[in-house]
Amino acid sequence: MNSVFSNLPTTIFEAMSSLAREHSAINLGQGFPDDPGPEDVRRKAADAVLNGYNQYPSMMGVLELREAIAAHYGRFQGIDLDPQREVLVTSGATEAIAGALFAVLEPGDEVVLFQPTYDAYVPLVERAGGIPKFVNLRPPHWSFTEEDLASVFSSKTRAVVFNNPLNPCGIVYPREQLEMLARFCIQNDTIAICDEVWEHVVFDGLPHISMMTIPGMRDRTIKIGSAGKIFSLTGWKVGLVAAAPDLMKVLAKSHQFLTFTTPPNLQVAVAHGLAKDDSYFQSMRASFQRSRDRLSDGLSQRGFSVMPSQGTYFVTVDLSNFGLSDDANFCQQLVLKRGVAAIPVSAFYTVNPVRHVVRFCFAKHDATLDAALSRLERIDRFVDGLEKRV
Repeated sequence: MNSVFSNLPTTIFEAMSSLAREHSAINLGQGFPDDPGPEDVRRKAADAVLNGYNQYPSMMGVLELREAIAAHYGRFQGIDLDPQREVLVTSGATEAIAGALFAVLEPGDEVVLFQPTYDAYVPLVERAGGIPKFVNLRPPHWSFTEEDLASVFSSKTRAVVFNNPLNPCGIVYPREQLEMLARFCIQNDTIAICDEVWEHVVFDGLPHISMMTIPGMRDRTIKIGSAGKIFSLTGWKVGLVAAAPDLMKVLAKSHQFLTFTTPPNLQVAVAHGLAKDDSYFQSMRASFQRSRDRLSDGLSQRGFSVMPSQGTYFVTVDLSNFGLSDDANFCQQLVLKRGVAAIPVSAFYTVNPVRHVVRFCFAKHDATLDAALSRLERIDRFVDGLEKRV
């Protein structure tokens, strides 16, 4: 069996969700909303199944959706895209990441990754023959420095995978950090594979700045978005990809031999959704921000040290104020003894993990968040029963 995959453990998301189901716990671990998603978008998908085209669509994606993606990114991020040559639809953002890595890497090429990192990155890099080089981000700011980048970039660096906003830590990177990373990409002739799936889920008036808009990066960036995140339809798995023609030519061939195409009814529905009025995107962000504040305030009132969340569906808490440094054990015992599931952030590291940070998902109904918070009353008693290792 292939050693990259045969040696992988069960993902922490599946492990914690299974444990939550087994113990009837409230699942604030895996990142999916309670909300079913906008009804008009769902009805559009249903109508397209009954009355639309259900055979193979174009490998690049239904033209209606590619045109909608180009218009959407022009409208919200000022990116001028040719829908015929610079836009691709994939079966989810993870497929887009895989396709991008398979398109640009040769065996032995080095790839810069930022830890904590989405768990698919490392096995996909290794399966493509790449060699991961890690930048370790640390709480509470999760930022990187010139020295961090200088330690991993070289003439061997073929690609960098950059997640902004950052899951699991909820950081929205400012322009100066993007410009710093861009300088290293340009100096080392490196392609930026930018996982921007949370681009619309940002709070407190912060802007999402795409790496594609940074000077010098237009032709060396593969931009990846997610309809599932934009419309709270995580099961749809519709990825939105933009890249300059020279990159897209090869990326499209990689996609052709992964999934080839994506259900046409979902593509038609996403095209409808991307053209929605600004008020949809504003109200979506406001709703998630309200849920963020509800959970963050409740956790703070119960003694948790809550770190700022600028975007995504997640807030993180620092366990070190409890004298704890085993986030995996904390999460396991939290399910068993308090009936609440969370995710240890150490699971997002391959080397030298941070072990005192836990992630909670707030993309839930008020009743779900309140029920979880009620189970976390007197958290000090729970913590006193855990082994403390600092």
